[in-house]
Amino acid sequence: MPPPSDPPGGTRTPQVSYRQARPLAGAVFEVGGLSVFYGDHEAVRDVNLSIGHRQITAMIGPSGCGKSTVLRCFNRMNDLIPHARVAGKIHYHSEDLYGREVDPIEVRRRIGMVFQKPNPFPKSIYDNIAYGPRVGGFKGNLDDLVEETLTHAALWDEVKDKLKTSALALSGGQQQRLCIARTIAVQPEVILMDEPCSALDPIATAKIEDLMEKLAEEFTIIVVTHNMQQAARVSHRTAFFTADVDDKGERHGRLIEYDETSRIFSNPSDNRTEDYISGRFG
Repeated sequence: MPPPSDPPGGTRTPQVSYRQARPLAGAVFEVGGLSVFYGDHEAVRDVNLSIGHRQITAMIGPSGCGKSTVLRCFNRMNDLIPHARVAGKIHYHSEDLYGREVDPIEVRRRIGMVFQKPNPFPKSIYDNIAYGPRVGGFKGNLDDLVEETLTHAALWDEVKDKLKTSALALSGGQQQRLCIARTIAVQPEVILMDEPCSALDPIATAKIEDLMEKLAEEFTIIVVTHNMQQAARVSHRTAFFTADVDDKGERHGRLIEYDETSRIFSNPSDNRTEDYISGRFG
Protein backbone atom coordinates (compact mmCIF):
# COMPACT_ATOMS: atom_id res chain seq x y z
CA MET A 1 0.00 0.00 0.00
CA PRO A 2 1.28 3.52 -0.65
CA PRO A 3 2.42 5.67 2.28
CA PRO A 4 -0.34 7.80 3.75
CA SER A 5 0.90 11.04 2.23
CA ASP A 6 -1.28 14.03 1.39
CA PRO A 7 -3.04 13.46 -1.96
CA PRO A 8 -3.09 16.28 -4.59
CA GLY A 9 -4.68 18.85 -3.83
CA GLY A 10 -33.76 18.91 -7.05
CA THR A 11 -34.79 16.32 -9.15
CA ARG A 12 -35.70 13.01 -7.63
CA THR A 13 -34.25 9.95 -9.32
CA PRO A 14 -35.47 6.39 -9.05
CA GLN A 15 -32.57 5.13 -6.93
CA VAL A 16 -29.62 7.44 -6.22
CA SER A 17 -29.32 11.21 -6.27
CA TYR A 18 -27.28 12.71 -9.06
CA ARG A 19 -25.25 14.59 -6.48
CA GLN A 20 -23.48 11.56 -5.01
CA ALA A 21 -21.88 10.73 -8.36
CA ARG A 22 -19.86 13.95 -8.53
CA PRO A 23 -16.11 13.26 -8.15
CA LEU A 24 -14.40 14.64 -5.04
CA ALA A 25 -10.99 16.21 -5.51
CA GLY A 26 -8.21 14.90 -3.29
CA ALA A 27 -10.15 11.81 -2.23
CA VAL A 28 -8.63 9.31 0.20
CA PHE A 29 -11.16 6.63 -0.81
CA GLU A 30 -12.97 6.08 -4.10
CA VAL A 31 -15.83 3.61 -3.83
CA GLY A 32 -17.50 2.23 -6.93
CA GLY A 33 -20.29 -0.32 -7.30
CA LEU A 34 -19.77 -1.56 -3.74
CA SER A 35 -22.07 -4.38 -2.68
CA VAL A 36 -21.82 -6.50 0.47
CA PHE A 37 -23.24 -10.01 0.77
CA TYR A 38 -23.88 -12.18 3.81
CA GLY A 39 -24.17 -15.58 2.23
CA ASP A 40 -26.61 -15.16 -0.65
CA HIS A 41 -28.22 -12.05 0.80
CA GLU A 42 -27.14 -8.73 -0.71
CA ALA A 43 -27.17 -6.53 2.40
CA VAL A 44 -25.85 -3.41 0.64
CA ARG A 45 -26.21 -2.68 -3.04
CA ASP A 46 -24.21 -0.55 -5.49
CA VAL A 47 -22.66 2.19 -3.33
CA ASN A 48 -20.62 4.90 -5.06
CA LEU A 49 -18.88 7.72 -3.19
CA SER A 50 -15.60 9.51 -2.53
CA ILE A 51 -14.17 10.29 0.91
CA GLY A 52 -12.33 13.58 1.25
CA HIS A 53 -8.89 14.02 2.80
CA ARG A 54 -8.99 15.31 6.39
CA GLN A 55 -12.73 15.73 6.29
CA ILE A 56 -15.43 14.29 8.53
CA THR A 57 -17.89 12.24 6.50
CA ALA A 58 -21.12 11.24 8.26
CA MET A 59 -23.30 8.29 7.29
CA ILE A 60 -26.92 8.62 8.35
CA GLY A 61 -30.10 6.64 7.78
CA PRO A 62 -32.58 4.35 9.53
CA SER A 63 -31.53 1.14 11.27
CA GLY A 64 -30.78 -1.75 8.94
CA CYS A 65 -29.81 0.34 5.91
CA GLY A 66 -26.18 -0.81 5.77
CA LYS A 67 -24.29 2.15 7.23
CA SER A 68 -22.13 0.11 9.60
CA THR A 69 -21.70 -2.62 7.00
CA VAL A 70 -20.25 -0.07 4.57
CA LEU A 71 -18.09 1.48 7.30
CA ARG A 72 -16.50 -1.91 8.05
CA CYS A 73 -15.54 -2.26 4.40
CA PHE A 74 -13.07 0.61 4.71
CA ASN A 75 -10.72 -1.35 6.98
CA ARG A 76 -11.75 -4.86 5.90
CA MET A 77 -13.46 -5.72 9.18
CA ASN A 78 -16.06 -7.62 7.17
CA ASP A 79 -13.28 -10.10 6.37
CA LEU A 80 -13.73 -11.35 9.92
CA ILE A 81 -17.44 -12.14 9.49
CA PRO A 82 -18.18 -15.68 8.25
CA HIS A 83 -19.86 -15.82 4.83
CA ALA A 84 -19.42 -12.06 4.25
CA ARG A 85 -18.30 -11.04 0.77
CA VAL A 86 -17.51 -7.65 -0.74
CA ALA A 87 -17.98 -6.88 -4.43
CA GLY A 88 -17.14 -3.73 -6.36
CA LYS A 89 -14.14 -1.53 -5.62
CA ILE A 90 -12.69 0.49 -2.78
CA HIS A 91 -9.52 2.32 -3.76
CA TYR A 92 -7.35 3.83 -1.02
CA HIS A 93 -5.00 6.40 -2.52
CA SER A 94 -5.71 4.76 -5.90
CA GLU A 95 -4.77 1.25 -4.72
CA ASP A 96 -7.31 -1.57 -4.52
CA LEU A 97 -7.94 -2.06 -0.80
CA TYR A 98 -9.01 -5.65 -1.47
CA GLY A 99 -6.13 -6.54 -3.78
CA ARG A 100 -4.48 -9.91 -3.17
CA GLU A 101 -1.17 -8.32 -2.24
CA VAL A 102 -2.70 -6.04 0.39
CA ASP A 103 -2.19 -7.08 4.03
CA PRO A 104 -5.45 -6.53 5.97
CA ILE A 105 -3.48 -6.12 9.20
CA GLU A 106 -1.62 -3.19 7.68
CA VAL A 107 -4.95 -1.85 6.42
CA ARG A 108 -6.31 -1.82 9.98
CA ARG A 109 -3.21 -0.06 11.27
CA ARG A 110 -3.61 2.76 8.77
CA ILE A 111 -7.40 2.81 9.05
CA GLY A 112 -8.33 2.56 12.72
CA MET A 113 -11.78 2.01 14.20
CA VAL A 114 -13.68 3.23 17.25
CA PHE A 115 -16.73 1.17 18.14
CA GLN A 116 -20.18 2.01 19.42
CA LYS A 117 -19.53 0.80 22.96
CA PRO A 118 -16.25 1.84 24.58
CA ASN A 119 -14.01 -1.22 24.73
CA PRO A 120 -10.85 -0.42 26.69
CA PHE A 121 -8.54 -3.33 27.39
CA PRO A 122 -8.64 -4.66 30.99
CA LYS A 123 -5.28 -3.00 31.55
CA SER A 124 -4.02 0.27 32.93
CA ILE A 125 -4.69 3.55 31.13
CA TYR A 126 -0.99 3.66 30.24
CA ASP A 127 -0.93 0.13 28.85
CA ASN A 128 -4.04 0.74 26.76
CA ILE A 129 -2.18 3.45 24.86
CA ALA A 130 1.17 1.67 24.79
CA TYR A 131 -0.18 -1.69 23.62
CA GLY A 132 -0.40 -0.94 19.88
CA PRO A 133 2.96 0.83 19.59
CA ARG A 134 4.64 -2.00 21.51
CA VAL A 135 3.17 -4.62 19.18
CA GLY A 136 4.22 -2.50 16.21
CA GLY A 137 7.82 -2.29 17.40
CA PHE A 138 7.83 1.35 18.47
CA LYS A 139 11.40 2.40 19.30
CA GLY A 140 10.80 5.85 20.79
CA ASN A 141 9.98 7.00 24.29
CA LEU A 142 6.70 5.37 25.30
CA ASP A 143 6.12 7.81 28.17
CA ASP A 144 6.24 10.71 25.74
CA LEU A 145 4.02 8.91 23.27
CA VAL A 146 1.39 8.15 25.91
CA GLU A 147 1.34 11.76 27.08
CA GLU A 148 1.18 13.16 23.56
CA THR A 149 -1.60 10.77 22.54
CA LEU A 150 -3.73 11.39 25.62
CA THR A 151 -3.24 15.14 25.17
CA HIS A 152 -4.31 14.78 21.55
CA ALA A 153 -7.46 13.02 22.73
CA ALA A 154 -8.21 15.77 25.29
CA LEU A 155 -7.80 13.29 28.15
CA TRP A 156 -4.34 13.91 29.60
CA ASP A 157 -5.34 16.47 32.24
CA GLU A 158 -8.03 14.12 33.54
CA VAL A 159 -5.87 10.99 33.86
CA LYS A 160 -2.22 12.09 34.18
CA ASP A 161 -2.14 11.25 37.88
CA LYS A 162 -3.68 7.79 37.51
CA LEU A 163 -2.01 6.26 34.46
CA LYS A 164 -1.39 2.99 36.27
CA THR A 165 -5.02 2.52 37.32
CA SER A 166 -7.44 0.37 35.36
CA ALA A 167 -9.00 1.92 32.29
CA LEU A 168 -12.25 0.22 33.30
CA ALA A 169 -12.54 2.66 36.22
CA LEU A 170 -13.02 5.61 33.86
CA SER A 171 -16.42 7.03 33.01
CA GLY A 172 -18.07 6.02 29.74
CA GLY A 173 -17.09 9.24 28.00
CA GLN A 174 -13.52 8.98 29.25
CA GLN A 175 -13.33 5.37 28.11
CA GLN A 176 -14.45 6.38 24.62
CA ARG A 177 -11.83 9.13 24.45
CA LEU A 178 -9.28 6.58 25.67
CA CYS A 179 -10.30 4.26 22.84
CA ILE A 180 -9.85 7.12 20.38
CA ALA A 181 -6.43 7.80 21.88
CA ARG A 182 -5.54 4.10 21.61
CA THR A 183 -6.52 4.24 17.94
CA ILE A 184 -4.40 7.28 17.10
CA ALA A 185 -1.40 5.98 19.09
CA VAL A 186 -0.42 3.80 16.13
CA GLN A 187 -0.58 6.83 13.81
CA PRO A 188 -3.32 5.87 11.35
CA GLU A 189 -4.40 8.15 8.54
CA VAL A 190 -8.12 7.37 8.81
CA ILE A 191 -10.38 6.91 11.84
CA LEU A 192 -13.68 5.05 11.45
CA MET A 193 -16.29 5.68 14.14
CA ASP A 194 -19.38 3.50 14.49
CA GLU A 195 -21.92 5.50 16.52
CA PRO A 196 -19.23 6.60 19.00
CA CYS A 197 -21.62 8.66 21.15
CA SER A 198 -24.71 6.45 21.22
CA ALA A 199 -24.01 5.21 24.77
CA LEU A 200 -22.93 8.59 26.14
CA ASP A 201 -24.67 11.45 27.93
CA PRO A 202 -24.94 14.90 26.28
CA ILE A 203 -21.88 16.32 28.08
CA ALA A 204 -19.67 13.39 27.08
CA THR A 205 -21.11 13.56 23.55
CA ALA A 206 -20.17 17.24 23.26
CA LYS A 207 -16.59 16.43 24.29
CA ILE A 208 -16.34 13.69 21.66
CA GLU A 209 -17.73 16.03 18.99
CA ASP A 210 -15.22 18.74 19.93
CA LEU A 211 -12.48 16.12 19.76
CA MET A 212 -13.62 14.94 16.33
CA GLU A 213 -13.40 18.47 14.95
CA LYS A 214 -9.86 18.84 16.27
CA LEU A 215 -8.79 15.42 15.00
CA ALA A 216 -10.03 16.28 11.51
CA GLU A 217 -7.12 18.70 11.25
CA GLU A 218 -4.84 15.63 11.05
CA PHE A 219 -7.02 12.62 10.27
CA THR A 220 -9.72 11.63 7.81
CA ILE A 221 -12.82 10.61 9.79
CA ILE A 222 -15.85 8.58 8.72
CA VAL A 223 -18.60 8.37 11.31
CA VAL A 224 -21.86 6.42 11.40
CA THR A 225 -24.46 8.21 13.49
CA HIS A 226 -28.19 8.03 14.18
CA ASN A 227 -27.98 11.56 15.57
CA MET A 228 -28.77 13.85 12.64
CA GLN A 229 -27.96 16.94 14.70
CA GLN A 230 -24.53 15.48 15.33
CA ALA A 231 -23.99 14.92 11.62
CA ALA A 232 -25.07 18.49 10.92
CA ARG A 233 -22.75 19.87 13.62
CA VAL A 234 -19.50 18.04 12.92
CA SER A 235 -19.38 16.67 9.37
CA HIS A 236 -18.23 18.21 6.11
CA ARG A 237 -20.12 15.76 3.93
CA THR A 238 -23.07 13.47 4.64
CA ALA A 239 -24.22 10.22 3.01
CA PHE A 240 -27.85 9.25 3.46
CA PHE A 241 -28.67 5.54 3.26
CA THR A 242 -32.00 3.76 3.34
CA ALA A 243 -33.23 0.25 2.58
CA ASP A 244 -35.22 -0.97 -0.41
CA VAL A 245 -37.47 -4.00 -0.11
CA ASP A 246 -37.53 -6.28 -3.14
CA ASP A 247 -40.39 -8.44 -4.38
CA LYS A 248 -39.22 -11.26 -2.09
CA GLY A 249 -39.49 -9.02 0.95
CA GLU A 250 -35.70 -8.80 1.43
CA ARG A 251 -34.10 -5.50 2.46
CA HIS A 252 -31.11 -4.09 0.61
CA GLY A 253 -29.23 -1.07 1.91
CA ARG A 254 -28.67 1.66 -0.65
CA LEU A 255 -26.96 5.03 -0.75
CA ILE A 256 -29.58 7.60 -1.75
CA GLU A 257 -27.71 10.89 -1.59
CA TYR A 258 -24.21 12.12 -0.83
CA ASP A 259 -23.19 15.76 -0.71
CA GLU A 260 -21.89 18.60 1.41
CA THR A 261 -23.60 18.46 4.77
CA SER A 262 -24.99 21.98 4.47
CA ARG A 263 -26.79 21.05 1.25
CA ILE A 264 -28.04 17.70 2.54
CA PHE A 265 -29.73 19.42 5.49
CA SER A 266 -30.91 22.58 3.74
CA ASN A 267 -31.63 21.53 0.17
CA PRO A 268 -31.59 17.74 -0.37
CA SER A 269 -32.11 16.62 -3.94
CA ASP A 270 -34.09 13.48 -3.14
CA ASN A 271 -37.49 13.43 -1.45
CA ARG A 272 -36.47 10.43 0.65
CA THR A 273 -33.60 12.39 2.18
CA GLU A 274 -35.89 15.27 3.02
CA ASP A 275 -38.46 12.92 4.53
CA TYR A 276 -35.81 11.35 6.76
CA ILE A 277 -34.13 14.51 8.03
CA SER A 278 -37.53 16.13 8.64
CA GLY A 279 -38.62 13.14 10.73
CA ARG A 280 -41.36 11.87 8.44
CA PHE A 281 -39.84 8.40 8.56
CA GLY A 282 -36.96 6.54 10.21
